[in-house]
Amino acid sequence: MTSASATPLEQAWSALGGGRPADLALDGEGVLPASPYALEDVAVAAVGCTLLAAAELAQARGASRPQAALDRGHAALAFASERLLRAERALPAGFAPLSRFAACADGHIRLHANYPHHRTALLQALGDPPDDDAALAAVAQRGAEELEEAVLAAGGAAAAVRSAERWRAHPQGEAVGGLGLLELEPAGATSRPLAPAGALPCSGLRVLDLTRVIAGPVGTRMLAALGAQVLRVDPPGMPELELHVLDGCVGKRSTLLDARASAGRETIERLLADADVLVQGYRPGALAALGLDARSLAERHPQLVTVTLSAWGETGPWAGRRGFDSLVQAACGIALACGQDGAPAALPVQALDHASGYLIAAAALRGLASRAASGRALHARLALTRTAAWVMSHAGAGDGGGSLDPARHLVEVPSPAGPLRCLAPPGSLDGRALSWPRGVPAYGSDPPRWESV
Repeated sequence: MTSASATPLEQAWSALGGGRPADLALDGEGVLPASPYALEDVAVAAVGCTLLAAAELAQARGASRPQAALDRGHAALAFASERLLRAERALPAGFAPLSRFAACADGHIRLHANYPHHRTALLQALGDPPDDDAALAAVAQRGAEELEEAVLAAGGAAAAVRSAERWRAHPQGEAVGGLGLLELEPAGATSRPLAPAGALPCSGLRVLDLTRVIAGPVGTRMLAALGAQVLRVDPPGMPELELHVLDGCVGKRSTLLDARASAGRETIERLLADADVLVQGYRPGALAALGLDARSLAERHPQLVTVTLSAWGETGPWAGRRGFDSLVQAACGIALACGQDGAPAALPVQALDHASGYLIAAAALRGLASRAASGRALHARLALTRTAAWVMSHAGAGDGGGSLDPARHLVEVPSPAGPLRCLAPPGSLDGRALSWPRGVPAYGSDPPRWESV
């Protein structure tokens, strides 16, 4: 175990079971707007671990170990990828007007209304006010924690703003407080070998992507940039927001399947039988009823590396609760640390999502290397709350405010919105910069099958 004085890169690589991360070549500098935390170092750590794990996988598959290199500025920009998208028409904002901090009778609350069903639930909990101004007026009459529970009961998502001390004393904070950044444990033993190495560390490998909203999609798109064939599966009754499709589906294929229907479950089973990695970001327990939990999958598909992401962790009273980066920031103390005079504020980037995303990719790569070396896959568990604790353990200088010109790191890809300027994947292997293998697919437009390898 690394010491508390270790760098974010050393801590993260140790959590992934690595040794000293000395063979990552770093260049440039990353500048993000001011915050209480060392976000540039966190970005370098999360992306750097992915590159180190990719180099390890290439070696485990029989290739020479490539030199992993990372530009610090590119890593910092990667934490703001959804904000850098540019198309021929205006793209929607990342947050809806009611997705904001709001004053309550006894403090503040972070509301979430990006998805129509979450906005409906929020308004229902507030007594169905006629407009946003009336909704905020209604919020001001409620207690923050009481309203938090009412929104959740209505099927929405919200989080009362708490200090770090209050979070540590909260039952959910206590449940996750002693956990490390992530967990890696043996999953299945398989006699099915990985294919020999190809042009990229993940060439010839297949990843089934059951994730939404930044963190999971960031991880799986990075696996696509490293050579994997990534198929994203979404439920047909819950369309994704356009901005998240454009940012999170680049490099992948996209299909729709109803896992609750027998035909959908059968199709997913066929996909899993030929998959190497499953990444899923649904609430704990949501997929267990369908037999898609890690333990069941290890029995039926022992070749699978599985990576599970949750918002609040897999134990404690909030384990099954809806959550997003912005809500975890509010609940765990980050928002108050970023604000002034008792008023909360958000981090300048959604660092919990992006850091978790690259750690997802790194964990999947470590699991694949384990399978290649020993025939035993790994299961990884991550949570936004665990990433938050890691971020909060690394104080920043607080003197940011600089900016980087992203132009040299942007590329153009085809997308449903027309030609799209987006950030290239960060990092290089043996001097070869990573690139997206394809553009952004039309949402749900691909058949639910693997392409021939």
